[in-house]
Amino acid sequence: MSASSIPTADTALFDYPKYWAECYGTAKFLPVSRAEMAALGWDSCDIIIVTGDAYVDQPSFGMAVIGRLLEAQGFRVGIIAQPDWHSKEAFEVLGKPNLFFGVTAGNMDSMINRYTADRKPRSDDAYTPGGEGGARPDRCSLVYSQRCREAYPDVPIVLGGIEASLRRIAHYDYWQDSVRHSILLDAGADILLYGNAERAIAELAYRLSLGESVESITDVRGTAFLRRDTPAGFSEIDSSRIDRPGSIDKIINPYINTQTMSDCEKQRRNAQQFGLDENGAVIVEFTPVQKLDRAKTVIRLPSFEKVRNDRALYAHASRVLHLETNPGNARALVQQHAGKDLWLNPPPLPLTTMEMDYVFGLPYARMPHPVYGGARIPAWEMIRFSVNIMRGCFGGCTFCSITEHEGRIIQNRSQASILREIEEIRDKVPGFTGVISDLGGPTANMYRIACKSREIEAACRKPSCVYPGICANLNTDHSALTQLYRAARKLRGVKKVLIASGLRYDLAIEDPEYVRELVTHHVGGYLKIAPEHTENGPLAMMMKPGIGSYDRFKQLFERFSKEVGKEQYLIPYFIAAHPGTRDEDMLNLALWLKKNGFRADQVQAFYPSPMATATAMFHTRKNPLKKITYKSDPVETVKDPQQRKVHKAFLRYHDPNNWPLLRNVLVKMGREDLIGDASHQLVPRQQPQEQKAYRSPRRKNSATAQQRRAKSKRILTRHTGLPPRSAG
Repeated sequence: MSASSIPTADTALFDYPKYWAECYGTAKFLPVSRAEMAALGWDSCDIIIVTGDAYVDQPSFGMAVIGRLLEAQGFRVGIIAQPDWHSKEAFEVLGKPNLFFGVTAGNMDSMINRYTADRKPRSDDAYTPGGEGGARPDRCSLVYSQRCREAYPDVPIVLGGIEASLRRIAHYDYWQDSVRHSILLDAGADILLYGNAERAIAELAYRLSLGESVESITDVRGTAFLRRDTPAGFSEIDSSRIDRPGSIDKIINPYINTQTMSDCEKQRRNAQQFGLDENGAVIVEFTPVQKLDRAKTVIRLPSFEKVRNDRALYAHASRVLHLETNPGNARALVQQHAGKDLWLNPPPLPLTTMEMDYVFGLPYARMPHPVYGGARIPAWEMIRFSVNIMRGCFGGCTFCSITEHEGRIIQNRSQASILREIEEIRDKVPGFTGVISDLGGPTANMYRIACKSREIEAACRKPSCVYPGICANLNTDHSALTQLYRAARKLRGVKKVLIASGLRYDLAIEDPEYVRELVTHHVGGYLKIAPEHTENGPLAMMMKPGIGSYDRFKQLFERFSKEVGKEQYLIPYFIAAHPGTRDEDMLNLALWLKKNGFRADQVQAFYPSPMATATAMFHTRKNPLKKITYKSDPVETVKDPQQRKVHKAFLRYHDPNNWPLLRNVLVKMGREDLIGDASHQLVPRQQPQEQKAYRSPRRKNSATAQQRRAKSKRILTRHTGLPPRSAG
């Protein structure tokens, strides 16, 4: 191989030299048994993917995307889906992989998939045949990794997927109410890939196939691993230089090369440099002796032991982590765990449009594997007629983890690629009636929207492009999306194209022509949007726009619906018990709901998902959106189960079952004036004589109970940042 053909860190996905096993060709389905391997002529697998989801060969499922990508690189890839985790035998079914095990919990964090926001077990699982719960263990990635290690101790274990991605660092665990290690340590895996992992997995597989050891591969973006010390050539900065949390261990000037400095010199420089400000925070005054190379700079976060025991330091670490999410300027991070350094390389570079087309154009069967015998898989039923047009989100909502996983820069497919997928659905997927159920992504209307300047985008460190207002550098032109909608409608056999993904309405109102197109052609009677709240306190903690943006969108929606003679409705979603929310805020929201005639059928309480900024607020009562000090104003948090119940009851003020609780709360709040039968009052003074359990009125064309539960899970993923179509 010539030097010019050796892949580099920015090699395109489709430009890697093919592995020798390319000669075996493409499998209709990646094999799940030895018999299927034999039918393909394989004596072994090069890579085995172990997943907590049923194997559906469709690009909304991570194991299919990564499996097909590796197959396209020439590797023989097998799938072990939802194995019995009680012993190692189920992990030996395909034999020993030649290169590595790839382990993922699936498209959702296994704990969020298994438990409600009130920590109650769920009875169903949308990613399992028949929708039955219990097919995967709690902390799925951890358990699977341990079983792989038992089965074949010398085979490298590569950890990935949403569960690993959002647990890549010391993190607050809601279910144990404590801070846990990075999942990499608990799982005993060799390396962790975070985010959409196509770039990292392609480079890693290629280099392992050339004989490099997994321990030596430490320069791949989007990876986390353990190392003994900071390598030569790197400058280390303590994170307190970016955000000073208070009195912490003294550290030396980060611009000095410590590797050539004696201990006495280090202590002397410490003594010269450090003092405390009026808040007890470390202050340092020095003139940098050199400008640091960001590519050779690492930021040291407080250790696991410190963030576990000090909530201010946890909030500080969360703030710094989120400041280092832009792949254009992010630096490596390091955090000590029990004497070992956990190293996180900067996030992966976004995929280009050509690469996105390549990934979504791989030869997916677009069906569940035949091993399931036609059993219904609710998640597949929900998305089989939908198309993902983009990835990422620059919204920065604090309760959502999409940015931490998929990135803040939108990665777009070409219109031609999207239209080809619609035609494949039309021609290949059984049951297609001409209706595309969704043309969207993490956010429906961020397609082709980006910063006006690549230089500004690469340098920006803002957590959101649309909060507190839409950035002047953001191009809000929706014309590319409008053209895509029009082209999709014209395809032969397509009767209707619906938009079911969450809509960023404050962005949409910047382009009324887009709203007109959406309302005229792409709303199936109801359009779901998410104001999340009406009050400024919780909205500021969410980084969501004020309710005025919703009102302006509602005006456009109703105006355009009237113009085309359609009876269509907005269905707004709200979060109860979010950090920053007081009882008075929920009361005001309930009054707004009643005034506007809304009766919420589905209520979502705040769910502290791993690594989200709002989760840091929940755990620490501090606001990582601002500089952290020990004297920072506390954030209102709702942790008491009874108070959480009250907040949810305000959202369902119309349910007679909630009236006794709300009466008691209103009395305690001194708002007896809201108890009565007048239109301005919230709950009646008397209970119905024969009270029956409240049941929401059925809408036309209501889905089966199982489909409704699957849709409910989709709403959950919107709030937690764990989208069903997260690949890799």
